[in-house]
Amino acid sequence: MKELRLILGDQLNINHSWYQMIDPDVIYLMMEVKSEADRSPQHAQKVLGTFAAMRAFSEALVDRGRRVYYVAISASDNQQSFSRNVSYFCDKFSVSSFRWQEPDSWYVDQELKEFFSSSPLEGGHTSTEHFLEPRDGLAVFMKNRSNWRMENWYRYLRVKHDVLIDEGKPIGGAWNFDKENRKTWRGEPKPDSTPRPKHDHSALWNEIIEAKVTTFGNPNAAAFQWPSNREESLVMLNRFCGGDLKFFGDYQDAMSEKNQTLFHSLLSFSLNLKMISPQEVVDAVVNVLADDHNNIASVEGFVRQVLGWREYVRGIYWAKMPDYLLSNTFGFSNELPTWFWSGKVSMKCMNVAINQSLDTAYAHHIQRLMIIGNFSLLAGINPREVHLWYLGVYIDALEWVEAPNTIGMSQYADGGVLATKPYVSSSAYINRMSDYCKGCSYQRKEKHGKTSCPFDTLYWDFLITHRKDFEKNPRMAMMLKNIDRKTESEITKISDRAQVLRDNIENL
Repeated sequence: MKELRLILGDQLNINHSWYQMIDPDVIYLMMEVKSEADRSPQHAQKVLGTFAAMRAFSEALVDRGRRVYYVAISASDNQQSFSRNVSYFCDKFSVSSFRWQEPDSWYVDQELKEFFSSSPLEGGHTSTEHFLEPRDGLAVFMKNRSNWRMENWYRYLRVKHDVLIDEGKPIGGAWNFDKENRKTWRGEPKPDSTPRPKHDHSALWNEIIEAKVTTFGNPNAAAFQWPSNREESLVMLNRFCGGDLKFFGDYQDAMSEKNQTLFHSLLSFSLNLKMISPQEVVDAVVNVLADDHNNIASVEGFVRQVLGWREYVRGIYWAKMPDYLLSNTFGFSNELPTWFWSGKVSMKCMNVAINQSLDTAYAHHIQRLMIIGNFSLLAGINPREVHLWYLGVYIDALEWVEAPNTIGMSQYADGGVLATKPYVSSSAYINRMSDYCKGCSYQRKEKHGKTSCPFDTLYWDFLITHRKDFEKNPRMAMMLKNIDRKTESEITKISDRAQVLRDNIENL
């Protein structure tokens, strides 16, 4: 009996049980398709990096003696969709069984299930053997809880998987060292400046162009710096553990025009394509404590991102799809400004964050949350448009992790399913955590004039407009009390100026 096994582009786990034995009757199918790019435009480096990693993975399987049929984006027999390709190649190879690993995309999951249910083939799906918890793990854990809070889930997983736990209690005496993770970076200490390995993917990029795949942003094809295989990913992991990790906790929320990534690991692309596993990443980071017991804040802060937050947003995604993508609790309908695609905006913080995103396909979590996401929420932009931009622009943005982060945390469009409050701020936070405000054409000290900071006006207008929505939210009490200190005249000026900003959003 011949069997066709599908490997998707984000399933590059060479340690999966599928590959432990050679079976001459098994054919592995990999494919590059336009269907994902057709859902929303994709950053050039995202397409390039994914295809490069897929091709490297295919070669690794072939080197191990596995039969792989690879459908390149330009292949004449490419049907340009997952289900059409599967149907075509099942017939081509006369297989009687089809198996696939569970997709992390709700849409691809539905597409493959529908194909299989209407086919005469034997087989079925199996786990990707990547995540620490099953798809429905969070939903089961939260079944009888009114609030799905990450902290409860995180503590449960710490104990269950014995991570940073000693005799049932958290190492370091606390579950969470978040309050120690908010230092401003002023140039010291210096982040690791070791250059990442460069790849010349010019030939692949020409192939992508000829196939007319819709992309945007800088491809940087001749000097591509994202990992293309497991070995390069492990080098990045080991370098992070031996260097930047010690400062990650202190400065994980800091931003600087002088250094785009600071002490962040840049492992999310490798993790989300499954070139490395969350378990080995957590193990490697925790092992650092063996040599440095004083580094608990950095280690716990990173573990919280991988073991806690990553597993949490995946659980939210599978519990709430497909309606989750339509969430819009405030009913916002403003369009995304065209400068999100060009970077031509005078607000320095937005200019830096967006141009960095367009140039590198990356911005760290605070740039995404408290600069770009913060502005989008305050400006009343349709959360679905924000979601599609985030999904397309970031190299690590797969929908299962991006949608809850954008729709839930960044835009609060789910009305509080994921986050306990909207993550909004005035320019005070941006000035405290970055050097972006220096040299900006807008002035923080000017309140309502033409050069006043849009963040300040829009922030206060948001709180004033939605005060009733948050009166019972204890985490918003301090911000809402500050409204009482403003006169009616000042509130009117804020409202008028906010409307001018929204009406002229293209010219900020």
